[in-house]
Amino acid sequence: MGQSSGIGPVVAVLMGGPSAEREVSLSSGRECAAALRSEGFEVIDIDAGPDLVDRLRAVSPDVVFNALHGRWGEDGCVQGILEWLRLPYTHSGVLASALAMDKERTKDVYRAVGLPVVDSVVATRAEIEAAHVMAPPYVVKPSNEGSSVGVYIVTAAANGPPVLSPDLPRKLMVETYAPGRELTTTVMGDRALSVTDIVTDGWYDYHAKYSAGGSHHVCPADIPEEISALCREYALRAHDALGCRGVSRTDFRWDEARGTDGLILLETNTQPGMTPTSLSPEQAGHAGISFGAFCRWMVEDASCDR
Repeated sequence: MGQSSGIGPVVAVLMGGPSAEREVSLSSGRECAAALRSEGFEVIDIDAGPDLVDRLRAVSPDVVFNALHGRWGEDGCVQGILEWLRLPYTHSGVLASALAMDKERTKDVYRAVGLPVVDSVVATRAEIEAAHVMAPPYVVKPSNEGSSVGVYIVTAAANGPPVLSPDLPRKLMVETYAPGRELTTTVMGDRALSVTDIVTDGWYDYHAKYSAGGSHHVCPADIPEEISALCREYALRAHDALGCRGVSRTDFRWDEARGTDGLILLETNTQPGMTPTSLSPEQAGHAGISFGAFCRWMVEDASCDR
């Protein structure tokens, strides 16, 4: 394993990569690398590219901190490389990462364990642009991207189907629009940390997530205790059903008018953002866990065979 300079184990922080979420990952990676250095680890920053295997072999770290987001870094691909190299790594393993990254298969898992979701179908770009594939309002989004990349909302007043970007993948997920508040819960190991209410002027899109002032987070959420308890229970059940490890974050919509029946799961993130505006570090902070301690816990939790 890695040769330490004496200040602590060698941690390689993977960041960047080729996905649509590259800039977010670079921000996450830099924040985590700085925090781990302050915790006494020797840290090597690696912008993941085609030479990733060679660079990891050259560095030979004790642990790999995965701060990648999106395809290749969050979908089981890099996890498979790390398993092959027998390098302990953070977050979820190959299967859980691949499952959670595919939104429709995630819903299949949710349904199998009795977790509430809205109706959805998978359709091609051509089918979605030709005619409404379900009654509006509905949401169109890639099945395998995060950070609300490529999301379209088709309202009930829409005159026709959406015109989609040609950059989107050929197959997309179309799901019934779920009205209400945007809630989210982070799971850390076997513990659900808290519930955050995400307040925006519109849809919680990429801009709202990562731009200063794009959204306002209320943590803990000002919601009835029974809804908060359900969010924590559902997040833990989703984490376990998907086989997640380390830290995950599950997102919800809650229609207040329907009470507990109005709470539905949207998706589970196996690589939650770790930027200055990210939700999971905020929830850890509310639980009394500093950002440095949060990152340290992930390193200490790292392993192979996840």
